[in-house]
Amino acid sequence: MLPERLEFAPERGIEVFAAVPAAPAVFVLRGEAPSEPYVSKTANLRRRLQRLLGPPEERTKKLNLRDRVRTIEYAPTGSDFESGFLLYSVLRAEFPKTYSKRLRFRFAPFVRLHLENEYPRASVTTRLGRLNRRSLYYGPFVSRVAAEKFMNDSLDFFKMRRCVNDLHPDPKFPGCIYSEMKMCLAPCFKGCSDEEYATEVNRVQAYFDSGGYSLLRQFAAEREAASANLAFEDAAAIHVRVEKLTPILSQLPEIVQRLDRLSGLLIQPSHLADSLALFRIEGGQIAGPIPFNIQPPEHAKSQSIESRVQEALALLSQHKAKSVLELMEHVALLKRWFYRSSRTGEIFFADAKGELPMRRIVRGISRVFRGEKAEPVAVKP
Repeated sequence: MLPERLEFAPERGIEVFAAVPAAPAVFVLRGEAPSEPYVSKTANLRRRLQRLLGPPEERTKKLNLRDRVRTIEYAPTGSDFESGFLLYSVLRAEFPKTYSKRLRFRFAPFVRLHLENEYPRASVTTRLGRLNRRSLYYGPFVSRVAAEKFMNDSLDFFKMRRCVNDLHPDPKFPGCIYSEMKMCLAPCFKGCSDEEYATEVNRVQAYFDSGGYSLLRQFAAEREAASANLAFEDAAAIHVRVEKLTPILSQLPEIVQRLDRLSGLLIQPSHLADSLALFRIEGGQIAGPIPFNIQPPEHAKSQSIESRVQEALALLSQHKAKSVLELMEHVALLKRWFYRSSRTGEIFFADAKGELPMRRIVRGISRVFRGEKAEPVAVKP
């Protein structure tokens, strides 16, 4: 899996150390079978190998593998995200049963819309269900608390049920506090028809699908109509609801989207000169990296950067997760990078039609290559 390979012997230590770069890398140290390999990442490969494979120091408990290692495999990396994703891939291949514990994954929280239920509801979860089921997932959020706050604040604008039990509608059932407060259509005691409840669920799905802007547009249209009809009290009441909804949406991170539509392009620095590393995100799954040379080759000098980026993306075949667990791991890695207080590189998400913002991407490539700050995220219309 790692492209570079060197034979190691203690007497050749100085020669081997000189042959590896003093730069970030992911590496594997292998001894004679059946010993398991040593896998890790480092910010300076040469220094790390000198510590692990150099002459052992006296009276120290530091790990030394000088007499056990026979081969060194490594791959230089250009960013911490690339190192982390490559380390995950190598550990998954080398230790299929224990890699998850070694990486200590913290799976991302999502808002789940249970559409397979006869009376759909929403909940917060860090576990994805089967990929072929009807449930929809919205996220990833930075924490469960953030996901629950967004879900609860959002559902205050709708009348979908909050209870978690499977319902068996009975007109004799007394209902709950939400039905008493007229905040639920109360399918539990047939307070509405199945068609009315399905219509409300569709409104909730449209809200989550659009990041809340379907409801904001609805309120704006209703407020304008009320003003046009001189119903100023109604317009003022709608405006209060707009003011309550706006901060909920303005604080929603750009990465929070419907999982099967979570697509984009992640741009990272590269270890190669005059190049960047591109990662494709498709349905929350990560593919890459692929190098992107800032200076085009002779045969491509007439091409625009946009067309060259599209050609590079075409070379990145869409990764198909073999399991739900693998998808959760990819999203966890993406979430870990996105929510860092200080992160390297930029990400650009596809719109509702699945199209990438190519002009913004071109500017982003320039900024990442020069090490400049990312541009502010534009507010959705």
